[in-house]
Amino acid sequence: MLKVDLHCHSNVSDGVLAPAAVAAYARKGGVDAWALTDHDEVKGIKAARQAAAGLGMRFVPGVEISVTWANETVHVVGLQIDEDAPALVQGLAATRAGRDARGREIANQLARAGIPAAYEGALKYVGNPDLLSRTHFARYLVEIGACANTPEVFRKYLSEGKPGYVPHRWATLADAVGWIRSAGGIPVIAHPGRYRFDRTAEGALFDEFKQLGGNTIEVVTGSHTPDQYAVYAEVAKRYGFLASRGTDFHAPGEARVEFDKLAPLPAGLTPVWHDWF
Repeated sequence: MLKVDLHCHSNVSDGVLAPAAVAAYARKGGVDAWALTDHDEVKGIKAARQAAAGLGMRFVPGVEISVTWANETVHVVGLQIDEDAPALVQGLAATRAGRDARGREIANQLARAGIPAAYEGALKYVGNPDLLSRTHFARYLVEIGACANTPEVFRKYLSEGKPGYVPHRWATLADAVGWIRSAGGIPVIAHPGRYRFDRTAEGALFDEFKQLGGNTIEVVTGSHTPDQYAVYAEVAKRYGFLASRGTDFHAPGEARVEFDKLAPLPAGLTPVWHDWF
């Protein structure tokens, strides 16, 4: 059975390792088929594809698009995309716009909370200046000892209602699904268990996603607890969705689950990759 991981990040977005290094780390963890899905950016795909080929891994070109839905940020992964498709490239560029302004405002708020120079500190962790993110600020706050780890930073400083939280309007769900489909790709709702929706809102998200042409959700992911694997396996069956799997890898030691420890998909599901390899 192939070991497949379809959700990973490099330093082209908010990961730590270069695309080729992520490929090598995934291969070391036993991965046979792998996707690079950087946030709102596809510039790492060429290097990732080359590295995967050299390591004997099957490669899936991907992206993870930030969406604002019901005033929450939702992530939609695109798999098997043509990274040069004009609508996708233009849409991602529009989505990236505004990140720097948001980053400066995050830094201003952190300064008022007693943490100076956070903008410059976060930039030390940025591989792509167009993709300054909260994760980069979190790594800096861990570096200076403000928190013990990045989850603690998000809890204390970067989540809604905390100093350092600055909301941002991303693409719409229709935008993201449309860009992915125009690029020949498959839209996937990433880590659905991570969003703060009640059952009614979550059902509305899945309904709209399906109406727009989406047919896949992540079931097993590093952002889910093991109990949630079963929950979203049932969701996939109820909606007739295909199932995806991925660590949501960002850096060695940061992930909840490493490549070699991620569980397989539960029985009774159709993997999104069922006819790819």
